[in-house]
Parts: sequence; structure tokens; C-alpha cells
Amino acid sequence: MPASARPAPRLAIVVPCYNEEEVFVYCHQELGGLLRAMIQDQQIRSDSFLLFVDDGSRDTTWDLIRTTCDKEPSVQGLKLSRNEGHQSALLAGLAAAAPQADAVVSIDADLQDDINAIRRMVEAYSTGYDVVYGVRESRQTDTWFKRTSAEGFYRLMAIMGVQQVFNHADFRLLSQRAVEGLLLYTERNAYIRGLVPLVGFPSTEIGYARGIRTAGESKYPLRKMLALAVEGITSMTITPLRLIATLGLCICLFSIAATFYVLVIKFSGNTVEGWPSIILSIFFMGGVQMLSLGIIGEYVGKIYLETKQRPRFHVESFLKLSTKQK
Repeated sequence: MPASARPAPRLAIVVPCYNEEEVFVYCHQELGGLLRAMIQDQQIRSDSFLLFVDDGSRDTTWDLIRTTCDKEPSVQGLKLSRNEGHQSALLAGLAAAAPQADAVVSIDADLQDDINAIRRMVEAYSTGYDVVYGVRESRQTDTWFKRTSAEGFYRLMAIMGVQQVFNHADFRLLSQRAVEGLLLYTERNAYIRGLVPLVGFPSTEIGYARGIRTAGESKYPLRKMLALAVEGITSMTITPLRLIATLGLCICLFSIAATFYVLVIKFSGNTVEGWPSIILSIFFMGGVQMLSLGIIGEYVGKIYLETKQRPRFHVESFLKLSTKQK
């Protein structure tokens, strides 16, 4: 349970953007209106702000962000030098916002997540919670395939031992100290949904209904969802390696039993000659070996990238209040 109540925070809303020119104006209007309403209700401080992070967009997203920053002091813009991916862009936004804010909310630019849930997140923060997860109450708006694959993803991650909140993506509130704790995890291959629970601190969940995308295309097609699943599993758990070891042990035990069986058949004079069983066993063992090498290779690749200690991202431009006043 949280320790005590808190005063109204300076809130930062971080919005990663990649080729979002079709939804940016709508996103800014909706979040800006929410920010002003919350300030008027004295739920947050008057110097709260929006931070849009351009993840190397190839369209006019950054131009729109820069124009908006010039017009409104409550809007900040951060541009990465190249496309680094959603998780890196989100971390860049959190790192830039945390020194300026008491609490940080992250939300995608398509605003399929219910922005009104942000009010309830701030209320939970004010009662003492450091982490407030936005959790989808239903997936009825998704297609059957999308719903089935997404729920299967969360169940698979749980089986693999990854600690994350079911039906929670990257819509959450973090206190300043929670963000600082998250940024202490410096691995290059960061899976934020799995790292946040490791930070600890008092946490709670806020349920909401997810809407439909107003414009543009989803930036998370099936290919990226599968890549995210592999990233999460290999970054957060070694369970697949243990499964390989278990499978290898089972095959060895089966082989020993099969050897005794063959010897008994041979000495009893009932040997049946044939190649199908041999061919099947070769293909089976070949498949197991290739799959095992692939999983081991994924972990070796992760180790290779981590030992290089390359930066997660490079900031090309950062437009904030202090720089706009100069």
C-alpha cells in the first residue's frame, strides 16, 4: 500500500511518434485539452507539459512537432537521429521528462488508449502509488486473430517466467523515482513492460476500454509483435535455454530406452529392417538441433550487443521551454 498522499504533481505526458502526421493534430488537440482541463481542476500543476518524441519519422511528423512547440509553451519536442524503435523512443522520452516532472504518463500517438484514464492515474499517484498500469478491460474491438494472438502472447510470456501485467502495453504512469529506477537498467535490449515490475515501488492498475485508431496505420503489425515477443523473452528470462536442456535430457533417455529395445529385438531374432524410422529420427533430431541452435544463437547475439555497450539512441534535437525562451 502507498505511504501517504501527495500534492498535485507537475505532469509530463510522453508520446512516442513514428510517421504520425495523419494523427498528430488530433493527438495534440485531445491531450492538450485534457492537460488544460486537469490544470483548471487543480489536479496537476500549471507548468505540466506534453513531450512528443519523434523516432526518426520519414514524414512531416517532426515539422508538426516543431511548429507546435513554437506556438505553445506547454509542448516539448524530442527528435532522435534515426529510427530506434518504440521502446528506445519511449525510454528517450522518459529520460528527458523525468528531471522536469513529478510524474510521467506514456501513451501512444494513435490515442487508442483512453486518455480519460490519465485522470484516474493521477488520482492513484496522489494517494501514494508510484506505478499505475493502464490495463485493457476488454479486447472486443480487436479482430479474432489480433485478440487471440495478443492474449496468447501474454500467456506465453507468463509461462516463460516474464513478470508483466496481463493486457497492459505501454500506457502507464510512473513517478519520478520510478522512472529513475527504470533508467538504471542500462541493457541495450530493453523490454520496458518486463522491467517496470522489477523496479518495485507501490503499484496499482486502472482499467479502461481501448478505442479504434482514428487515422493512419498501426505501427505494430504481426511481424513487429513477434519480434517484440522474442525480445521480451530473450531479454527477461533464460527459460528457453532450460527447456532446451530438458528436451535434450528427454531425448537422451528416450534414446537409451530405444537402444535397449533394439538389442532385445535383435537377440530375439525379430529384427525388422526398414529405413522410415531412421529417416524420421534423422529429420526429428535435425529439427531439434537447428531450433536449439537458433535459440542459443539469439541469446549469444544479445550478449554480443550488450558487450559493445552501444548507446540506445542519439538525440538530434530537444525543444523545451528553456530553449524556446532564448
